[in-house]
Amino acid sequence: MAPVVERVLLASPRGYCAGVERAVETVELALEHYGPPVYVRKQIVHNIHVVRELEGRGAIFVDSEEEAPPGATIVFSAHGVAPAVQEASAARGHNVIDATCPLVTKVHVQARRYAADGYTVVLVGHAGHEEVVGTMGEAPEATVLVQDVAEAERLALPADARVAYITQTTLSVDETSAIIGVLRRRFPQIHAPKKEDICYATSNRQWAVKELLEHVDLLLVIGSRNSSNSNRLVDVARAGGVASYLIDHETEIDEAWLADVTTVGVTSGASAPEKLVARVCDWFRARGVERIEPFRMVDEDVTFRLPVELRRELALAETQR
Repeated sequence: MAPVVERVLLASPRGYCAGVERAVETVELALEHYGPPVYVRKQIVHNIHVVRELEGRGAIFVDSEEEAPPGATIVFSAHGVAPAVQEASAARGHNVIDATCPLVTKVHVQARRYAADGYTVVLVGHAGHEEVVGTMGEAPEATVLVQDVAEAERLALPADARVAYITQTTLSVDETSAIIGVLRRRFPQIHAPKKEDICYATSNRQWAVKELLEHVDLLLVIGSRNSSNSNRLVDVARAGGVASYLIDHETEIDEAWLADVTTVGVTSGASAPEKLVARVCDWFRARGVERIEPFRMVDEDVTFRLPVELRRELALAETQR
């Protein structure tokens, strides 16, 4: 690396959100309580390092609940599942622990209520994302997916349709606002959630990147390729005119990116553990960068209780000691 980089600025907030902490802790405590194997439907959170670590403790990740043996303990990921998945697990006699993020659950509830009230539900989100698949499964006949402004402009609905919208929780705040603007213009009576669905952590991390951009020449975002919120952080930086790259860990840093770069910004997606940030900082220290500093400090005090199924089991075990 050419000795141009003088400092690294760490965005705040960054990294784990309350929903991710809850989901990861759920699998860890399930392994302690029940012993391995504990099955997990899909990646518990979208970070390969977290998945590999939990696999090392005895978690088995499966693509479908059908892959978990009858009677097995299975954890549903933070991204949520469709009712059909819950029914399939019940039919196989699974001991289900639902680690769906409560903010995702809120969107599921909205989808059910809007559909029950006769609305066409416009879901703003990305096709194929696990959260979107689960949400659409709540009311598939009543739900239509819109992914971008162009699709919002093309959306064709009956003239007398009652319309409501909900959104995936991990979208770009700015892009989602533009899509909603089109929907409001085209369907003036569209019903909106009482509180926007994009989660606090997604919004906060995007805000932190925007605050950082004028002070850096390059932004590195630590997160896995399938992490929606991590990808959106890259998008935010590039939209602000700053080069940005998504990396899973420090070995993916290309020193060519650092040519003529004086200040590097570092942030991490909501499913990336802080130890990955520490490894990136060590990478820069090993190359002579001494100024590694936090850029402002913002504390998030949001916490979520463990899934009720697990709380009950742990409480019962405590009384039997």
